Amino acid sequence: KFGQVTKNSPTLVRNNSDRHQSKIVRTRMTGAKSPWLQLTKTGEIQNVAISHGEGKFVATSELLSVLTEKGQVISQYVDQDNVPTMDERYNPNGSVQAIEGIISEDGHILGKMGHSERMGQDIFKNVIGEYDQKIFEAGVNYFLNK
Repeated sequence: KFGQVTKNSPTLVRNNSDRHQSKIVRTRMTGAKSPWLQLTKTGEIQNVAISHGEGKFVATSELLSVLTEKGQVISQYVDQDNVPTMDERYNPNGSVQAIEGIISEDGHILGKMGHSERMGQDIFKNVIGEYDQKIFEAGVNYFLNK
């Protein structure tokens, strides 16, 4: 739904560090109720590049409860034990509840901080992990077959 931005709307603000962050982070997929996520599994750990100065996701506690209840939180920043964290080493912007990505109620709109397009052969050679989040492939498949 398109509507007016209110004081209760979720938004992105300056990182807790008040500086630009550019690094590889680990995320855990927490939901798959979206055409964009049909090729991912809940609990899957993925690496993704981030590069931003205003990437801290904030929302009211009421809205966070709704997003969680409706399965709209789709990915969170996690530490080396795959646990969502507020530790800046793993959640570089300080996003509440370590949220990295959300979807609209119907799952058609996906919003995330990480640069999912930054993947491919011979990229990030020194950082082992899965970088292809398969969201583009899943989205194209869905909309071509709709």
